[in-house]
Amino acid sequence: MKKAIFLFLGIIITYILIGNVLATNDIIPDDAIRIRVIANSNSEYDQEIKVKVKETLEYDMYNILKNTTDLSEARELIKSNLDNVGSSIDKTLQKEEYKLPFTINFGLNYFPKKEFKGITYNEGYYESVVVTLGEGLGDNWWCVLFPPLCMLEAEETNTTDVEYTTLVKTIIDKYF
Repeated sequence: MKKAIFLFLGIIITYILIGNVLATNDIIPDDAIRIRVIANSNSEYDQEIKVKVKETLEYDMYNILKNTTDLSEARELIKSNLDNVGSSIDKTLQKEEYKLPFTINFGLNYFPKKEFKGITYNEGYYESVVVTLGEGLGDNWWCVLFPPLCMLEAEETNTTDVEYTTLVKTIIDKYF
């Protein structure tokens, strides 16, 4: 009987916690630094180039910030490495024989409203690194640079070192 009560209470608490997390839209911390790549156009070629630049940017930024846990330090590292990141993107574009210019900016940049997997991300100006390819009229890719919510996939990992976790454990660790 006690097991049934604990199971029932556990299910109720889980639904409440998950409901609160989904309802708040606080997926991205207020002090996060975002990262964004805007394609020249929506042509297949321009979108492929955007993906290649995204991969270069993710890799570089991950390596720059991988040992950083402090927001101020992250900002300084980004600022001091922006020229190197730009050079790396330039090499990627040269390799792809992409002739249009690009810009890279770190500061407050506009992000349009976006709905993704049932979550609405509000439009506004956010601290971010934005790479604009050509005229910047195409679809874009963006994620959170710091804390590194999307940069983890840029790390080469040993597939034998897998850590499994559950959503419930993650929520409990976050709130308790």
